[in-house]
Amino acid sequence: MATTCLVVMGVAGSGKSTVARLLADRLGLPMAEADEFHPAANIAKMSAGVPLTDADREPWLRALRDWISEHDAAGRGSVVTCSALKRSYRDLLREASARVRFVHLSGTREVIAARMASRSGHFMPPSLLDSQFAALEPLGDDEDGITVDVAASPSRIVETVCEGLDR
Repeated sequence: MATTCLVVMGVAGSGKSTVARLLADRLGLPMAEADEFHPAANIAKMSAGVPLTDADREPWLRALRDWISEHDAAGRGSVVTCSALKRSYRDLLREASARVRFVHLSGTREVIAARMASRSGHFMPPSLLDSQFAALEPLGDDEDGITVDVAASPSRIVETVCEGLDR
């Protein structure tokens, strides 16, 4: 039987890392930070304020998919952060052997821009936020997952996710 991987998705600054860490700790699962899977060329592009293309993202998404499958093969569920902005990206992640479920952290541009402005040390500049919102395709009704408003506290978001995914 396949394990489950929770992919915490959303635009930059939506709180993916914070929520994923809390979920992983609560559920006792290993966590992968998608940013760590980007090739150097992708990081250089984003650092320069250049949005990634689908071709840039494909090897990154395949590496994440493979990490999910490796943990599934070892009988471990997992939690992954990944923007997963487009359905085609989520489709690629769903190729993993695990059951892949999405947690879409959704919020207004204003709320997320304010969060991005207050963080430091991240390669994603706030100038790319508009391109992220432009690319975002929210979860479809037929996709396995839940959408949660980021206006709540991270701990409340985790409660909402755990309650929502149990249904």
